[in-house]
Amino acid sequence: MARLFGTDGVRGLANGLLTAELALQLAQAAAVVLGHERAANGTRPRAVVARDPRASGEFIAAAVEAGLSSSGIDVYDAGVLPTPAAAYLIADLDADFGVMISASHNPAPDNGIKFFARGGQKLPDEVEDAIEAQLGKEPSRPVAGDVGRIQRFSDAEDRYIVHLLGTLPHRLEGLKVVLDCAHGAASGCSPQVFASAGAEVVVIGAEPDGLNINDGVGSTHLGQLKEAVVKHGADFGIAHDGDADRCLAVDHEGNEVDGDQIMAILALALKKSGKLKDDVLVATVMSNLGLKIALRDAGITLRETAVGDRYVLEAMRDGGFSLGGEQSGHVIFSDYATTGDGVLTGLQIAAQVAGTGRTLKDLARAMTKLPQLMINVKGVDKSRAATDEGVAAAVAAAELELGDTGRVLLRPSGTEALVRVMVEAADMETATRICTELAGVVEDRLAIPHELAL
Repeated sequence: MARLFGTDGVRGLANGLLTAELALQLAQAAAVVLGHERAANGTRPRAVVARDPRASGEFIAAAVEAGLSSSGIDVYDAGVLPTPAAAYLIADLDADFGVMISASHNPAPDNGIKFFARGGQKLPDEVEDAIEAQLGKEPSRPVAGDVGRIQRFSDAEDRYIVHLLGTLPHRLEGLKVVLDCAHGAASGCSPQVFASAGAEVVVIGAEPDGLNINDGVGSTHLGQLKEAVVKHGADFGIAHDGDADRCLAVDHEGNEVDGDQIMAILALALKKSGKLKDDVLVATVMSNLGLKIALRDAGITLRETAVGDRYVLEAMRDGGFSLGGEQSGHVIFSDYATTGDGVLTGLQIAAQVAGTGRTLKDLARAMTKLPQLMINVKGVDKSRAATDEGVAAAVAAAELELGDTGRVLLRPSGTEALVRVMVEAADMETATRICTELAGVVEDRLAIPHELAL
């Protein structure tokens, strides 16, 4: 049977994979696994529950809260909030754990359930496995005064906003910022915190109706933000995704500033202020080689991990590092957050623009993005990608040709029968030629025989 938990909780079509019944059972299982410590001390465990504004989040949250409270967990219902807000509030309240109901950048019909441990930390695989193993077993069924109570976490958003404002080194007067909230969880708090910090704010994508989350707006659809920044003569724009754990930016000319460029800007700033622990930035192997070159030239080491913010977080925790993230815009400041926080990241970008007096376009020149091309080679035996001699020889030849001016990455998909071939080079013509040639080798060498593919 396939593992229920994916790379970021349990996610799928609401009322398809993710039913009210499953949400209830997951909550009951989590209550046993995550609530046992406080329960052993004779006091009721506490959990924070938050969600993004998807329509399905209403019934899923109700099921989760029913499962928790019926298992003896006191529930603090934080309502609609970003994922990083939920993580922060778990720590701020000293709750035993928390639940975020969101499918992040996915379309509205999807939803997900993600659990956080005490302190707002993501769960390791073994704890998720323990929750999954608990499904189907008899849940805890306290009675009378031992059942959990559900209460509205009325000042949840205010606490989060105060926390965010406390991270700023100075105010943002004089800046004009366009915010695209993806009709998502940041639609209330992001405009409020930027305005409270002194910026002039233009807001788009902040009218969630439960069905329009991520629909043509947000960090996966930057077109409207680019147009709005130019139209309003703004200094820059910030785009969140549905649960606001990521941030991409647009400069005053409408050019995209991706997660790698954002990390370069912030890493250099932290190093200059002496706050970049061990002069290390943590990022995944998918980050552009231009980031590594820019950091090397600035005396900063790039620590690379597998793809996924959970692996970035693990490396940051293991080394005590202060900054990490992904090209997609998940940026983690360990001094202020336990997970990627798009609103926090946007504020820190704004602080650099305001503090330096430089445009975001100028700051983004801290790194030069190398042309990058990725081809998904489908219908192949991905398990042999790392061991096939012909593929290895082709990769070695490509790497020899590229030298220090590019790189090759072959990455088997975690969910599909395909291998991703990615090539970076000094120019797009070279990247395209080498990537196409390598994709052909992968297709020829790793092809699944027709009779086995049927």
